[in-house]
Amino acid sequence: MGATPPVVLTIAGFDPSSGAGVTADIKTIAAHECYGVSCITALTVQSTRGVRRVVGVDAGIVAETLQELAADVALDAVHIGMLGNGLVAEAVADFLEQAKLGHVVLDPILKSSSGADLLDAEGTRLLVERLVPLAEVVTPNLDEASALTGMVVTNLEEMRAAAERLHAMGARNVVVTGGHLEKAIDLLSFTGGRGVEQEVFKAERLRSNATHGTGCAFSTALACHLAQGRGLPEAVLLAKVYVSAAIANAHPLGQGVGPLHHLYRMGQQRRASGGVPEAEHAHSRN
Repeated sequence: MGATPPVVLTIAGFDPSSGAGVTADIKTIAAHECYGVSCITALTVQSTRGVRRVVGVDAGIVAETLQELAADVALDAVHIGMLGNGLVAEAVADFLEQAKLGHVVLDPILKSSSGADLLDAEGTRLLVERLVPLAEVVTPNLDEASALTGMVVTNLEEMRAAAERLHAMGARNVVVTGGHLEKAIDLLSFTGGRGVEQEVFKAERLRSNATHGTGCAFSTALACHLAQGRGLPEAVLLAKVYVSAAIANAHPLGQGVGPLHHLYRMGQQRRASGGVPEAEHAHSRN
């Protein structure tokens, strides 16, 4: 009998199209040979064409679910995605303060790519004041980094400045993801023995319509690698490689922005021929 795989908890909303949210997170966790458990924060009516409606889950149910899971299994990492509202954000913050778990990855989801609000004003306030300091790493995209800091974030230098601001707001480690830039650049800004250090991860931008849920996949993959004991820079690099390969291997699906292929490795394993490298990435250190 094999060893028990790392257990990763995802706290996120439900996307019926499974491109993002809890069901996509579970696929990502499985792809990384971890065991996924979950707590749904909100139900949505959405497809590849966008989000039509959001209904929050009762915060008491969220709190009870988290307590029940933590009392039953050892959680090696936690991924936090869509929270929906302030009551749920407060319940999650209360849980994390009490549970004192090691690896917490916070993906600060504020809006959908189609423009729908996915966190209310009170939730955003609590995310900044309570959840950002509780997380091991925060993973905003350019728009989220801008919204959280009040700064314009459109290039690498502005990403650096936003990361510094997030550190001042209590974030220990930050990954600002720039997948929408002409060159796909992610910035890791982390606190080390010499203060704040930064690393830049670069890749060619993939021209694809299968990008629904990339932020969820990246942050969840990052949580998995941390659960497996990898250091933060390596975890960021491997999560970025995974997302790029999942986009490159995606199948056309739906009438809008399609999902990436979270379980593409299963198809590769089935092929009798030798494996093909997922992707090559330039990695430069600041």
